Amino acid sequence: MTLRQGQAPRFPSSASVHAAWACATIGDHEDHIGLIVDQVARRARTRMQFSGNKGLKLRSGGGCPKNHAIPDGTFAPLELRLFRGAESWMAPEGVALVVEVTSTKPQADREAKRRCYARGGIPLYLLIDRDDSSVTLFSDPENDDYRQLLTIPYGKPLPLPEPFAFDLETSDFG
Repeated sequence: MTLRQGQAPRFPSSASVHAAWACATIGDHEDHIGLIVDQVARRARTRMQFSGNKGLKLRSGGGCPKNHAIPDGTFAPLELRLFRGAESWMAPEGVALVVEVTSTKPQADREAKRRCYARGGIPLYLLIDRDDSSVTLFSDPENDDYRQLLTIPYGKPLPLPEPFAFDLETSDFG
């Protein structure tokens, strides 16, 4: 609401309220990714390279409806220099971990993208589920899914296996 001397009060439109909500949501989304990048840079046993929104070529079929996906974050060992000279869309070979933070289409992150990343042989998939206030690490891809998963609520540490080999702190996600 805006008050100006001598004028009737003006209330924000539903569009501006929605825009403010979207900005806060986007900011939280980016904040979560930044927290993960910071921890990986400081604590991972293997030095990692990060790319935000890197297009990955994947095989469609089964539970993977498309032949590509764009994760919120992609990590690869620095020694591979995987992103150097890479096209807009690259093969997933050498990728160590992909990260998704749920946003407007959380079911796609929980289901379709998970199956696509498994189908692409990406060893680790980290899902920050803001609706459930949880973090899930999917590992051991086989065919269209991951054989193992570990879900923890925000506030608990999540052990990341090699090549990361540290406990991801999640208390700042809440």
